[in-house]
Amino acid sequence: PDGGGRRTGGEQRVSLLDHLPILVVIIPLMTAPLCVLVDRPGAAWGIALAAAWLSFGAAIALALTVATSGTLTYQLGGWPPPWGIEYRIDTLASYVLLIVTAMAALVMLFAKQSVPREIPEHNIARFYACLMLAFAGLAGIVATGDAFNVFVFLEISSLASYALISMGRDRRALNAAFQYLVMGTIGATFILIGIGFLYMMTGTLNMLDLAARLPEVSDTRTVRAGFAFLTVGIGLKLAMFPLHLWLPNAYAYAPSAVTAFLAATATKVAVYVMLRFMLDVFGADFSLGDMPLNLILMALGLVGIIMASLVAVFQDDVKRMFAYSSVAQIGYMLLGIGLASATGVGAAILHIFNHALMKGALFLALGAVAYRIGAVTLGDFAGLGKRMPWTMAAIAIGGLSLIGVPPTAGFVSKWYLVLGTLESGLWPIAVVVLAGSLLALMYVWKLVEAAYFGQAADDAPVIREAPASMLIPIWLLVAANFYFGINTDVSVGIAQRATAMLLGGGG
Repeated sequence: PDGGGRRTGGEQRVSLLDHLPILVVIIPLMTAPLCVLVDRPGAAWGIALAAAWLSFGAAIALALTVATSGTLTYQLGGWPPPWGIEYRIDTLASYVLLIVTAMAALVMLFAKQSVPREIPEHNIARFYACLMLAFAGLAGIVATGDAFNVFVFLEISSLASYALISMGRDRRALNAAFQYLVMGTIGATFILIGIGFLYMMTGTLNMLDLAARLPEVSDTRTVRAGFAFLTVGIGLKLAMFPLHLWLPNAYAYAPSAVTAFLAATATKVAVYVMLRFMLDVFGADFSLGDMPLNLILMALGLVGIIMASLVAVFQDDVKRMFAYSSVAQIGYMLLGIGLASATGVGAAILHIFNHALMKGALFLALGAVAYRIGAVTLGDFAGLGKRMPWTMAAIAIGGLSLIGVPPTAGFVSKWYLVLGTLESGLWPIAVVVLAGSLLALMYVWKLVEAAYFGQAADDAPVIREAPASMLIPIWLLVAANFYFGINTDVSVGIAQRATAMLLGGGG
C-alpha cells in the first residue's frame, strides 16, 4: 500500500498525496520554461516564488506521511520497477528534500530585492528559470530510486548551476563557472561510468534491485571499478578535499542568492548521493569493510577540516572565507561516514541539516551586506555592527553555530561527531575536530572584530539596514539554528532513524 498506486477493494483511489513524490520535482521543472515565456522580472519572480513554496509544502506533507506510514513509492507511467522508473521517498530522502525545498523557498523571498541589484534586467527571467532548473534537479536526485535518473537530474542541476554562477557581476564569475563546468563534467562522467559498470554486472538500474543483486557479484573487478568511479565522481560533486578546487571561486563570484542556495543544498545533496550509493546500494559491509572507503573518508575528512580552515583564516574576501569553511564542514560529514558507526553516520546526516541552516543564514546575510555596500571584503565590514545591526547579529550567530557553540545547531552535530570518535576509541581524531572549531573561531572572530570594534572611515557613506524582505529569511534561519540547537528531538530523531535504515540494509 505505497504511494503512487494505492488500491482499496479492487479500485484505484488516486489522491493528491499519491502524486507528491513527483509533484515536488515537476512543479519547479515546469516553472522554468514558464519564467522564460512571461519574460518579465516581477512576474518571473512571483511564479518562481509560488513554485518554491508549493514544493516546500509538498516536502512537508511527504515528511509527515513517511514518518507515520513508512516509505512511499511512486511508479512513473504505472510501470512497475525494475522495468519502469520508481521514485522512492524514505526517511533520509524526506529529510534532505525538506532541506532543499526550505532553502529554495527562503532564497526566493530574499531574491526579490537582491537579484535586480546583481542581474541585468533583461536576464532576470532567465535567471529564475535556471534557478528553478537547479532546484528541480536537486529535488529529483533525492526523490528518484533509479541510478541513471540520479545522473540525469545531476546534469540538470549542474548545467543550470554553471549558468547561474556565470551571471555574477564580477568577470571572474565566468572563469569560476568554466572551472566548475570542467570539474563537474569530469565528476558526472565518472558517475556515469560507475553506474554503467553496475548495470553491466546486474542488468538493472533500480537502486533497490541493485542492492539485492550486487552481493552476488561484489567480488568482481567490474563492481569494484564501478565503486571507485562512483566514489571519485561523487567526491568531485560534494567538493571532497582535494577535489574541491571548483568551490571557492564558484561561491565567491556567483550572485548572492545563488551562493546561498548552492551552499545550503548542492553539496548536501551530493553527500546524500554518497550515503545512498555507498551504504544503501553497495551496503555498509562492502563499502566500509571489504573496500577501505572508511579509512579514505576519515583521512580526507581530517585533512580537509584542517587545511580548508587554515586557508579560510587568511582570506580577505568574506565569501571566499566561508566557501573554504564549507570545504572544512564537508570534511566533518565525511569523517562521520568514515567512522562507520551508527553514531558517526548519524552525526554526518545531522550535520547535513545543521550546516544547511548555518551556511544559508551566513550567505544570505553576506548578500544583504553586498546589497548595501556592493562588496564583502573584511575592510568593508569596519563599523558595520552599528550601521547594519540586524544583519551583523545574524552573521555573528551563524558564526557561533559554525564554531559549534551551544545552544546552536552546530554544537549538536559536533557533539555527536566527537561522541562517535570517542566510542570508536579514536580520541586523537576528537582533538582534530576541536582544533577545527578553534580555527573556525579565528576566522569568525576576524569578521566580528572588524564589524564591532573597527571604525568606519570618516567619509564613509551612510548605510542603512537591509530591507525587511531580506532580513525575514535570514532571521528565520537564525531562529532555526537556535531552535534545533535546543530542541533536538526532531533533527536527531530523523537522523537516527535514517542511520538505522542505511546501516541495517532497510529503506
